[in-house]
Amino acid sequence: MRMMKEEIEEQTRQEELLSFPQTQQQSKLVVVGYALTSKKTKSFLQPKLEGLARNKGILFVAIDQNRPLSDQGPFDIVLHKLTGKEWRQILEEYRQTHPEVTVLDPPYAIQHLHNRQSMLQCVADMNLSNSYGKVDVPRQLVIERDASSIPDVVLKAGLTLPLVAKPLVADGSAKSHELSLAYDQYSLKKLEPPLVLQEFVNHGGVLFKVYIVGEAIKVVRRFSLPDVTKQDLSRSAGVFRFPRVSCAAASADDADLDPCVAELPPRPLLERLAKELRRQLGLRLFNLDIIREHGTRDQFYVIDINYFPGYGKMPEYEHIFTDFLLSLTHSRYKKKSC
Repeated sequence: MRMMKEEIEEQTRQEELLSFPQTQQQSKLVVVGYALTSKKTKSFLQPKLEGLARNKGILFVAIDQNRPLSDQGPFDIVLHKLTGKEWRQILEEYRQTHPEVTVLDPPYAIQHLHNRQSMLQCVADMNLSNSYGKVDVPRQLVIERDASSIPDVVLKAGLTLPLVAKPLVADGSAKSHELSLAYDQYSLKKLEPPLVLQEFVNHGGVLFKVYIVGEAIKVVRRFSLPDVTKQDLSRSAGVFRFPRVSCAAASADDADLDPCVAELPPRPLLERLAKELRRQLGLRLFNLDIIREHGTRDQFYVIDINYFPGYGKMPEYEHIFTDFLLSLTHSRYKKKSC
């Protein structure tokens, strides 16, 4: 039965190869094996992307998780976003035995972004500041257990209310994207550790999603939490929960915004930030959530980093992503010929 399944898969792959124009068959076809959840496959592998990829000589092939990875392919690139220790181990072993294949991205590097305590540390250590602006992270505190102790711990740390509470683990699940806004000391006891507490920075209700695909950078505006005034703090109490603040439906690109709020972060600043993060994180597929402190023009904060985000929501992602995949194979062939 398994043999029959493998024969059918091989026949399907041969048919896909034959469907490519003859000129592309003669040139090197780029085969991308992908291991994604069904939800990620649907949002990422849209017909427009697959059609453009086909025209550029790129073939996407689903990886069968029930078969040894080394028995599949051959692949030029492996694209993945699955979780679990077993999958990480499979990929690491595959990387060691198939150095000719580009794995996007190394599992050990991705793990760094699964913990919000370590996620933003590289940005904080960077201390990035130039003539275009300054990039920092909000002051934050990690609470691993005992919610009853949070008010005292916050007081000792000198954090200022309101505070944004986020789950410590950022594994891409719906729960990991949930956040809460705590307005007063007493309500902090209602939070559920393990979590990260970040000082809330007023930012005009708009955040910038900075998508990074290799060396390409694309920025979009998204609506975010509204500013909190001193009057709001005096009148409000409790914890307000938000399932997910930033999504495609909350696009702010076409909204009538105050120019001071809507102005995108300076390109040179983003390029330097992206370059440093690519180097330090060892990743090529990620995005940043960035805010500008309201009332300033050049004070920015990185509040979140996500691996392999929802590129389907990024304008022109089909062209950007296919160009990136081709650039990976071209650079690899250059190294071989040197």
